[in-house]
Amino acid sequence: MKCGARFKVLAAAAVFVGLVIVLVVLADKCETYDPVGYMQATAIQWWERNENEQPLPLGGKARDKIIVVPAKEDADVSWVTNDLSDWQHAIYIVDPSNETRADSLTTPVNKGHEAMAYLTYIIDNYKSSIPEIVAFVHSHRDGFFKAWHVDTPLHDNVYAIRHLQLDYVKEKGYVNLRCNNNPGCKRPGRPNPHFVGNVWTEVMGNTSTPAFSQHPLSPAAQEASSTVEDKERLEMMRPRLWTACCAQFAVSREQIYRRPVEDYVKIRQWVIDTEKSDAKSGRVMEYLWHVIFGQEAVHCPDVDTCYCKVYGRCSS
Repeated sequence: MKCGARFKVLAAAAVFVGLVIVLVVLADKCETYDPVGYMQATAIQWWERNENEQPLPLGGKARDKIIVVPAKEDADVSWVTNDLSDWQHAIYIVDPSNETRADSLTTPVNKGHEAMAYLTYIIDNYKSSIPEIVAFVHSHRDGFFKAWHVDTPLHDNVYAIRHLQLDYVKEKGYVNLRCNNNPGCKRPGRPNPHFVGNVWTEVMGNTSTPAFSQHPLSPAAQEASSTVEDKERLEMMRPRLWTACCAQFAVSREQIYRRPVEDYVKIRQWVIDTEKSDAKSGRVMEYLWHVIFGQEAVHCPDVDTCYCKVYGRCSS
């Protein structure tokens, strides 16, 4: 084969491989950012319920629910109070300045992304006034580039909260507000790169609840393994901590109280002390919330069931 023909074959092969890679990436992105699919999957319009019809949890009192939101001082979080007025609000300023109002809620440091505000809310209110349902959400209401992970048409957090089935939150104790399994649950059998080394033990190893000591990834559970094979199996499981992204979820008061406040203090202290950056420590916590609130290491519910149970968007 002449050099010119060989070059053409190689060039064609390179173009073909490149196109295949592009198509695979595009398919993955379309699955991840799919506002139309949220409606098509259930054939039900999301806009049929307004804020005044938001259900109360079982046995709940009016406003026995709260939204916890971390926000930068210059963020527009007016949607929280204006569009979800039937909820209580705890908005934490993560980067307070000299201009911050004295009565504003603030975090000890600005680290761990949303984790610092979430944990601070629990710690600050553990012994006083945690409502029946607590929704932990980001400061953005909508917008593709910021809120692509919100599972409603137009990626709107207001619609997500208005459709949240509070009785189901109370029943389960914890629900992830993202049902789409991409990213986070596409390949749950592989190790989670955010938990290499001793990260799991650093964060959870000094917590004291049965939920941790009995967990298959905990040191206590590994010590209880009677055979070398059991210990090797558990060691292989160690980095397999997966759930759908992206650290927006709702929990019941009872689920929060399944851990003593000391656990939340210790976990927050890890976020403060770790050498991991703001982004990396936040990512670790993103894949731990479901475990902290009593779920299995791999928490990837069926997508259709999740939409039906969490948001009432049932296909039949």
